Amino acid sequence: MFDLTAAHRPTLPRRRDWRIGCAGGGFIMADCHLLAYRNAGFNPVAIASRTAETATKVAERHAIPTVHDTFEQLLADPQVEILDVAVPPQSQPDLIRRACELGRGRLRGILAQKPLALSEREGRELVQVCADAGVVLAVNQNMRFDQSVRAMKKLLDSGELGTPVFASIDMRAVPHWMPWAEGLPSLSTFIMSIHHLDTFRYWFGTPDRVLASTRPDPRTKFPHADGINLYILEWDDGRRASGWDDVWTAPSEVVKSSSPQVVKSDEAVRIRWRVEGTEGVAVGSIGWPRYPAKEPSTLAYRTAKRPDEWVQSDWSEVWFPDAFVGTMAQLLVAVEDGTDPEIGGRDNLETVALCEAVFAAATQHRVCTVREFLHAD
Repeated sequence: MFDLTAAHRPTLPRRRDWRIGCAGGGFIMADCHLLAYRNAGFNPVAIASRTAETATKVAERHAIPTVHDTFEQLLADPQVEILDVAVPPQSQPDLIRRACELGRGRLRGILAQKPLALSEREGRELVQVCADAGVVLAVNQNMRFDQSVRAMKKLLDSGELGTPVFASIDMRAVPHWMPWAEGLPSLSTFIMSIHHLDTFRYWFGTPDRVLASTRPDPRTKFPHADGINLYILEWDDGRRASGWDDVWTAPSEVVKSSSPQVVKSDEAVRIRWRVEGTEGVAVGSIGWPRYPAKEPSTLAYRTAKRPDEWVQSDWSEVWFPDAFVGTMAQLLVAVEDGTDPEIGGRDNLETVALCEAVFAAATQHRVCTVREFLHAD
């Protein structure tokens, strides 16, 4: 029997005092990264944001000793060994290029946000830029460190469920689109569905083909091509997976007024997943739609050997902010050991290509392969 007790926990670096420079002062940095880093004993030493005022407020809140007026000053700061990037995706590539230039010989690693880039081709260029500068590039695909997602990967690797047959993720939740999302070529695919697409890659590897459908989200007033996303992933060996990313869910007043006495709260707004194998089944939930309430994700499984016995998780950690310990830890471990990060830039190119394939399949109404969006070095 596979033990779920510690299967969700990340591997931590031997050294906790790597000097981290923080690029960005928005929600994901202020309320996720930095809370997690302090809890883990990591060492953010400097910060810059789009405005010095924002950087100063975040620095005061999290006791960061150095505040820079500009990103350029942060990137040139001689004390920074690790760069933590939390800027909009359209701004990230230039910042990474500049970081490799100004930090050459000093900067050891970069933790980039997902999406690494808005195309696999540009992402591949960033991977090469970092490699040429001797900088380890990792990507903050933070759902991989959601406790249920990580434990599910280890359960699959244990063989308890046999050969994977089918998996699904069913999301009924309302993301908060940031202002920078307006005008991007993709909305849901590269901002929300990327979490679930990368999770399927993490569990099963990169699929061979995708079928997809999308429509605009009625709640989002600015123009966009992809809102509610539906997709099916196919592997040549027979595995199948599907994702239903319903970012509409219902009118806001209906969602807010749903009563547990009438409709269970986990039916109104929730994310559920399921993995079926030849020898068992696992089911789970993702806790983040309850944020800022601290609701852990869950996992339960049973096997053909013990068909009447469910093994269930009992965790106190949650995705936001606890998973962000793992995304930074996997970079620091790679820097220490001279190995590839768990979510390295080169591997993450296939997640970007998968997003491109899903977007093309949905908007061009055709079956797409992931291969057609991968470009050889």
